[in-house]
Amino acid sequence: MDKKEDWNLELSEYIKQGEPNQVEKTKTWETAIGLQDVDGLKPSKYLIKTAKEHIEGTIDIEEVKTRIDEYYRL
Repeated sequence: MDKKEDWNLELSEYIKQGEPNQVEKTKTWETAIGLQDVDGLKPSKYLIKTAKEHIEGTIDIEEVKTRIDEYYRL
C-alpha cells in the first residue's frame, strides 16, 4: 500500500464515524493533502498526526500552523 492510501485510510475513518465538524475538517485536510499530491509531494507521518489531532479537537488551527512552521524550519 502506498503512502497516499495509508493517510487516506487513516483520515477516512473520521468521515465514516466522526462528528459533523470532524467530517468537515477531514475533508479540508484531504483537499489540502490532495493538492500537494498534484505537485508530487507526499504527507509526512508528522503532518498526518497533526491533522488527526486537529480533527479530534486536541489542537486548534493556530497550533497546527505553529507546528508546521516549526517542522519546516528544521
